[in-house]
Amino acid sequence: MTDARSRMPLTAMHWGTYRAETRDGRLCALHPFEMDVDPSPIAGGFIGALDADSRITTPMVRQGWLQDPQGRDRERRGADSFVAVSWDEAERLVAQELLRVRQAHGCGAIYAGSYGWASAGRFHHPQGHLRRFLNLLGGHVGSKNTYSLAAGEVITKYAVGGFDVAAGGTTDWRTLVAHCETLVAFGGMRVTNGQISQGDVAGIASARPCSRPSAQGVNFVNVSPLRDDMLAELSADWLPIRPSTDTALVLGLCHTLLQDGLHDGAFLDRYTVGFDRFADYLTGRADGVVKSADWASGICDIAAERIVELARRMATTRTMISASWSLTRQDHGEQPFWAVIALASMLGQIGLPGGGFGLGYSAVNSMGLENTGLHFPPLPQGRNPVTDFIPVARVAEMLERPGETYDYDGETRTYPDARLVWWAGGNPFHHHQDLGRLRAAWRRPDTVIVNDWCWTATAQHADIVLPCTTPLERRDLCMGGRDPFVIAMEQVAQPPEGARDDYDIFAGMARAMGLEAAFTEGRSAGDWQRWMYEAGREAARATGHRPAGLRLLARTGLAPGRSAGETAGSLAGLPGRPEGQPAAHAQWPDRDMVRPDRVLRLRGLPAASVVAGALRVAGQVPAGRAAPDLEPADDQAALAAGSGGVQPVRQGQRIRAGADRPG
Repeated sequence: MTDARSRMPLTAMHWGTYRAETRDGRLCALHPFEMDVDPSPIAGGFIGALDADSRITTPMVRQGWLQDPQGRDRERRGADSFVAVSWDEAERLVAQELLRVRQAHGCGAIYAGSYGWASAGRFHHPQGHLRRFLNLLGGHVGSKNTYSLAAGEVITKYAVGGFDVAAGGTTDWRTLVAHCETLVAFGGMRVTNGQISQGDVAGIASARPCSRPSAQGVNFVNVSPLRDDMLAELSADWLPIRPSTDTALVLGLCHTLLQDGLHDGAFLDRYTVGFDRFADYLTGRADGVVKSADWASGICDIAAERIVELARRMATTRTMISASWSLTRQDHGEQPFWAVIALASMLGQIGLPGGGFGLGYSAVNSMGLENTGLHFPPLPQGRNPVTDFIPVARVAEMLERPGETYDYDGETRTYPDARLVWWAGGNPFHHHQDLGRLRAAWRRPDTVIVNDWCWTATAQHADIVLPCTTPLERRDLCMGGRDPFVIAMEQVAQPPEGARDDYDIFAGMARAMGLEAAFTEGRSAGDWQRWMYEAGREAARATGHRPAGLRLLARTGLAPGRSAGETAGSLAGLPGRPEGQPAAHAQWPDRDMVRPDRVLRLRGLPAASVVAGALRVAGQVPAGRAAPDLEPADDQAALAAGSGGVQPVRQGQRIRAGADRPG
């Protein structure tokens, strides 16, 4: 790298850390950070989007919402035109509506949406600012869990004490390749997923975590319908499993261990509870169904001989079991994680270097990185007087069925009547399931407010849109417990005149409602960042670590995180016999992990070739290219299906994609 490039300012994004090159005051390139051995090109697409036609440069209010103060013309939400207003007017309208909803329905009628992923920086986290502001107003309904692995997050609370416990104890890649002999990956370990992380991914090789020759002593097993869910260079054994039948395969492996006497009874006695009942389930004493390799083979389409061979290999070698987050996003998605934990417990290698289990290797870049031991506090959000919440992926159900009951985590809960939805950071119309249903439910609340920097689908379905800055247009600190560096994120681009940082947006709203002093505490954005960093440094000193001071960080742009050293193995610090955990759901061990009706339905799935042969992609988006920069493919004809059949698509033509859904 040239000296000139090393002097370029740093910025961090969810896809990595980059050196920003400007020319004539404009950002023209993002160069990979010199310590990043496998940089992602995705961030390059951000540059062209900064001043694209889709950029929002002034507060906007939906016309029907303005003209119909009673009904708000909600049916037009998502198809209406918008009116530009000043920031003063936007603040007045928002304050007026918040007070109306609070007075008429209480703060339990305000849903603070948002989902994160709007910035890799620690301070400019829109969700944190939104919740801090609403807590000062009197509270809000929040959400729990993630779209990525909600069922897994809930079940690990009872199996091992929580997902944070499981994730925090994940064996790092260096330890794994040094000690592991067999790595069995249920759901594979797709490296493309590892291009992203909640923080930055500076200087990390984990996009290709286990590559030859570094992992030449590890035998990989890819349990996935897709062969390329693991790098070809790993020469993995491929078990092409029928989708959604991983639990059956794991049970077949567990039964083989039990039948052959290969399970670690001493480990099970010392560190687990409930194995006697699980053994009865495996042998069929509980329900008359023996969960043998033959039984599993008929469900997952993997030969019984291969199941037996794999179980024996896992028992006689140092084995790491990986389970992808995707396994939890299915009917009864808690079962694969629960079963994998049971299998790892039977092997008795939890806590040994290179052994045990890992939940989400390569799901995001941070999984498998060494824990630096540094923990920086977020922006304080204060206390939320409203204790109600919904599981994060139930937003459509909440809007459809206010006042109705639902089951969650062993409780019967009631959906709140959300009259106002505020989304800051995130795009539910991107990541939610069944968008047609969400769009219909989205018309139910009185008012939807969205902070965004461009016209996403969520912004287009809002009533009031507040334009915010992008991560490239503000200063921040990127720092997390698994990030190898603390990055001083410089402002490398100028925002449009009408855009504001989320902190300034909420400070303005707080000022309009007489809450400014409580919201800002007299601190600017820079003051808060200094407070957060110094609080983290103070906590680090208690562990004997001395992170770089802010002056040095500002001068160099980065400071190394402390490596906590080699981890013994996954969950090495797991306490013995967590007897208090399963008691909350004592009935769960008696539930069928693979019910007969599920087996029948899974056997009716179409063959993969039927699906693959039905559609052909007209062209792939080149890595790092934003949509406005794409060029037409000369050698392929793009087609669109509509009511008139399949029609050719003209260059520049806009197409609305959708699908008919039964029920």
